[in-house]
Amino acid sequence: MTTPAARKPIMTLYSGTMDSYSHRTRIVLHEKDIECQIVEVDLNKKPRELGELNPYNQVPAMVDRDLVLYESNIINEYLDERLPHPPLMPVDPVSRARARLMLVRFDRDWYSLIPEITGGDKRSATRARHALRDGITVISPIFKEQAFAMGEEFSLVDCSLAPLLWRLDHWGIELPRQAKPVLEYAERIFTRKSFKLSLTEAERALRSPSR
Repeated sequence: MTTPAARKPIMTLYSGTMDSYSHRTRIVLHEKDIECQIVEVDLNKKPRELGELNPYNQVPAMVDRDLVLYESNIINEYLDERLPHPPLMPVDPVSRARARLMLVRFDRDWYSLIPEITGGDKRSATRARHALRDGITVISPIFKEQAFAMGEEFSLVDCSLAPLLWRLDHWGIELPRQAKPVLEYAERIFTRKSFKLSLTEAERALRSPSR
């Protein structure tokens, strides 16, 4: 990911330092070892150019030559197709469709809870924490039978799930005993080189070193 001083990366990613959507794109960048300039954005003081690039003035936003992309799932699929090795989406159409459905469900069912968890009133935050806890617990049996969300290969689905799992402790969410398979899966993900490199200093501080 590091580049010589005389060589400027052709890609630039505007990324929130604590933003879960940005985090999953950073995982993709490091999984594929893509040279990219990462501009850390303070969401309370966004740079003017972000609003010029993304009409929604949100992170992540990526610039690749004359192309500007926003929405992390779109960025991640673009990166996977533009630099296809290692592939992070299944090859066959049926499995690709299933992966996309999982990504949509993560966004609608779980990522949509983040504003309530982090900024809602006490009652709505508690309700959102319980919904996320229960949702993750329900998918836990998947990881009794396979190493990753889509099977035996790491994919964009894992890139999307990992930021949520990393933040559970910080959000005060404790998974029940029956979720042991997903907790073991999480630890496998957290030891991947790409995941470790994807963390900002602020994100690294979300979990104690002993964890």
